[in-house]
Amino acid sequence: MTVRLYDSRTSALIDLVPLVDGEVGMYVCGPTVQSSPHIGHLRSALVYDQWRRWLSYRGYNVTLVRNVTDIDDKILANAVGAAEEWWALAYRYELEFTRGYTQLGILPPTYEPRATASIPQMQEIIGHLIERGHAYAADDASGDVYFDVASWPSYGELTNQRPEDMAASADAEARGKRDARDFALWKGHKPEEPASASFPSPWGDGRPGWHIECSAMSSRYLGTQFDIHGGGLDLRFPHHENELAQSTAAGHAFANHWVHNGLVNVNGQKMSKSLGNSIFASEFLDQARPLVVRYYLGAAHYRSTIDYHDGALVEAEAALDRIEVFLDRVARRLADTRFAGTGVEVVPVEFAEAMDDDLAIPQALGVLHDQVRAGNAALDAEDLGGAAEIQARVLAMTEVLGINPMAVEWQTAVNEPASAALSTLVEKLLEDRDTARRARDFASADRIRDELSAAGIQIEDTPTGSHWSLD
Repeated sequence: MTVRLYDSRTSALIDLVPLVDGEVGMYVCGPTVQSSPHIGHLRSALVYDQWRRWLSYRGYNVTLVRNVTDIDDKILANAVGAAEEWWALAYRYELEFTRGYTQLGILPPTYEPRATASIPQMQEIIGHLIERGHAYAADDASGDVYFDVASWPSYGELTNQRPEDMAASADAEARGKRDARDFALWKGHKPEEPASASFPSPWGDGRPGWHIECSAMSSRYLGTQFDIHGGGLDLRFPHHENELAQSTAAGHAFANHWVHNGLVNVNGQKMSKSLGNSIFASEFLDQARPLVVRYYLGAAHYRSTIDYHDGALVEAEAALDRIEVFLDRVARRLADTRFAGTGVEVVPVEFAEAMDDDLAIPQALGVLHDQVRAGNAALDAEDLGGAAEIQARVLAMTEVLGINPMAVEWQTAVNEPASAALSTLVEKLLEDRDTARRARDFASADRIRDELSAAGIQIEDTPTGSHWSLD
């Protein structure tokens, strides 16, 4: 058993060899809670949930840290003129992110630190950088502190860029900078900013730069060296490049491996406010069941770009329905037989090989659907022992992927008025059909079956009776 992953730093597939045998420490850049989450945010969080679930299945004790950036230029800007404080706005949006994650069945991280709770750790790293000659306080009494890019020869190694080819850093005003490429570690307080967004420091009151936040939180919760650093592809530069530079310049070994997930486009275009094509998480989750949304966002390879288009969720619903129908069918057929519960819930070898190969979920889903087809064939052939084994394998695979439709968290309320009414009507028609069949009135029985089929309701006749499902 060897789990392989694509390391963005080396641009190569590598074997995962954790620092501590049997344990994996993973840091994932979470949201900057400046506005409502969109589907790209959901996709990124889901990718690392999939990684965590698979590594856990493989026997690793996974510590997953996903931060919340709750102080930032954009958060302060969006709170200007609003009827709430910047910290209240940040918390309101944080709850929206949490709600979206929960709806998709994304497991809570082991730790979910907020940036404002790690200010002392950030200042400690900044102090080390100044002592080592890799950072400097601005000469203009602004209270700003910058990372000195020219002092660190390895700057650019994550994204294979040369500092001389890079554009000026846009994360702070140029006041007090020695080089336009230098980036802010600490931002001195400005008169127009709220006093509550300012913290005391050796360089003057102010707040942290964005990049130093993740360096501090990752080392605080995982140590100065850990296994995996993850995040969206759009964070590679400048955020992750700057994280790597400042952490290693401060003397930290930092992340052994870097993993980046692909983005989400809409009809071939990158989502952006200027194009007006952003799809917010709440809107997306209103279009289909959360389980369907999870299946859709998690079906592509994590490093690929997803191109959302009209009808994509319908396709995902159809694929998921095939799994649901089989699991429902096999559960009914095996009920009260000696084969019920006899299968061993272990994923097939082919599924495991795909997941071990840099989380190749499209191939893993191919194995899953092959098993569903084989399971239906076993039921058709009355091979109940074989069906029970396949049922267990399907349950194991869907559980690992977080898409087990039989799991309690995905069950919809059965007492909803529409569902209850439909169930009552269909069950009554099935009773009428059984009565007609016993009376050898096959014309009436066939008519009822055809009417139900025309309405999208599939009937299956088994030794334990007739059962129905939505086709």
